[in-house]
Amino acid sequence: MGLTRLLVRAAAARPRVLLVTTPGGTAVRLAAEKELRCRDWPTAATPAGADLMLVAGPGCRELGPALDRLWEDTPRPRVRLRAETAEDVAAALDAGHARLGATEHTHYGTGRPARTAPTHGRGEDSGRTRTSGGERHTSAGGERRAPGAGERRTSADGEQHMPTGGDTDGGMEMPGGLPMAEVGEDRDGLALDRLHVPLGPFLADWPSGLIVHLVLQGDVVQRARLGGPCGKGTAEPFWARPWARAAEGEPVPLAEAARRRAAAHLDSLGRLLAVAGWPAEAVTARRIRDDLLDRAPAEAVLPRTLRLQRRVGRSRTLDRLTRGIGTLSTADARAAGVSGPAARAGGDVPARYRRWLADAVDDVRRLDDVRRLDDVRRMDGGALLDPTAPGPTASPAPTALLDPTAQESPRGRWDAVRPPSVALVGLLPRLLEGTELAAARLVVAGLDPDPDELTAPIREFAGG
Repeated sequence: MGLTRLLVRAAAARPRVLLVTTPGGTAVRLAAEKELRCRDWPTAATPAGADLMLVAGPGCRELGPALDRLWEDTPRPRVRLRAETAEDVAAALDAGHARLGATEHTHYGTGRPARTAPTHGRGEDSGRTRTSGGERHTSAGGERRAPGAGERRTSADGEQHMPTGGDTDGGMEMPGGLPMAEVGEDRDGLALDRLHVPLGPFLADWPSGLIVHLVLQGDVVQRARLGGPCGKGTAEPFWARPWARAAEGEPVPLAEAARRRAAAHLDSLGRLLAVAGWPAEAVTARRIRDDLLDRAPAEAVLPRTLRLQRRVGRSRTLDRLTRGIGTLSTADARAAGVSGPAARAGGDVPARYRRWLADAVDDVRRLDDVRRLDDVRRMDGGALLDPTAPGPTASPAPTALLDPTAQESPRGRWDAVRPPSVALVGLLPRLLEGTELAAARLVVAGLDPDPDELTAPIREFAGG
């Protein structure tokens, strides 16, 4: 017990947090990432390395089984939390920190931990328990039973699967709920094993709720099929909110839209750099992103953005790592209805992240230009003019407003009926087929569709 108490105290002092974002929870995710950096709490990429599991965003019934699976894979001591709004993040982390420290008095040798009242989410008991003999389900009366033959099982992506092999498996649960490999011909006509692997809906630096079903032969993706993201959607996605408001007729300053678009590009860049294995520059991009959202002046942000552009844009290692992955010409992008940086880049992943950087620098410079123009307008309004000077007194010009038809949103031309991320997701099966599994995450991160835009028009791309 002395060693257990010591380990629990060490975990509670600086807990590792598994941040799980549900569709529509971008604002909560940004607040959680910033709060974790301020507290110097590390994030966990997988449940195995987590002490706290923070579910950020609105509730989603369809993703409940996937969340439960993540929770089951989190080792004790553990605490599960939920923050549905950005204002709930700090209180949820404080409560989780306190509960994790309180588990110091829990006895772990008895097989069941002491129950504690759940705070900001569900408690530790999720209704299913893993044992050495496979997965056991707990009935409503508390009786434990093994899943019977022919019973449906829930995989990590939240879908229901029938057990493969009928009654011949002897009731044995397949690892991870995945079916056994089948034999099929590859591109060269060779008979090789084919394995069905789903990516999503919850991975680190992954569009939340998105599921991509892959058919692998070796480490090569033979086929890819989209599973629709879950959730009811939101009328105003976080990154495209200025464009959604402007499309409804609300006056939106152009500077506000430029600030939001620059922050969105830096957020996409941070996710790509994290997937590519460059966490230091990913943190740099996210810090600049947060400063832009906090309305930092352009003169404080522009030098750092230029340094990031030089360091990332000129990196030979990153270029060699991502070169030739996810190649998409401008003509093909336009034919698929894609607009924005993905279409203007006209190339592979390096072309797209360099486009993000260039657009972010242009938008930050635009903020400085707008500030100077506002200063001139205030001067022309009479504050610094001689009132005795001849001629009519100049009146201040109106602030430049966003035109949603002329200015693109971060993912492309805004359309409330068919947001630009729908076309981006529609390209994924074609770009993924023929790539190696290790490059699949880079393809998705290189496009970075907005999950908030994907939840409403789900019927347009579900099923590939």
